[in-house]
Amino acid sequence: MSTEPPAKFFVNRGIVSSRTDIHHLLRPLLKQTVSYRYYRGRELVDHGTGWVERIVVDHPDVSTFFTPLSICLNIDSFEHLEFETRIDQLIAYALVQGDERVVIEFAPVAAPGEDRFAPRQLEFDTSGFVQMELLGLQIEDGASGRGPAGQGSTGLGSAEPGSAEHGSAGAGG
Repeated sequence: MSTEPPAKFFVNRGIVSSRTDIHHLLRPLLKQTVSYRYYRGRELVDHGTGWVERIVVDHPDVSTFFTPLSICLNIDSFEHLEFETRIDQLIAYALVQGDERVVIEFAPVAAPGEDRFAPRQLEFDTSGFVQMELLGLQIEDGASGRGPAGQGSTGLGSAEPGSAEHGSAGAGG
């Protein structure tokens, strides 16, 4: 008869106290933008949005911190992790230490008043670029404005109306 308890398993929600399991559950947040809410008891103390820079374990000299620029999570800073799957299939995490808890959720960035989960077209900011149109060199022949043999421009620019390049029957030269 085995005296070791069987490994635990969780489906869509649970309370996890194993440091290894907490680390595995939090790993998808690495290099992601998340929203966080810090509670002391039932009171919301602070909140924000930041980028998960590091997730560490077995480094008691590394602190857990939350800032808008960077978030570092040290698994050893917390007693346990509570997690549940939301209706949109994303996971809400609550890291707990005593009566303090930090709730972390994946937070796609969106404009104010816009649904952050709505599908949208990828955008490319062209404000730092200049558009230029290059036209070919045009050589004029006298008053007719036609190049050699009445062919119009010798460059790659636009053809004159009625010229052979437009396929007009009245063109000649």
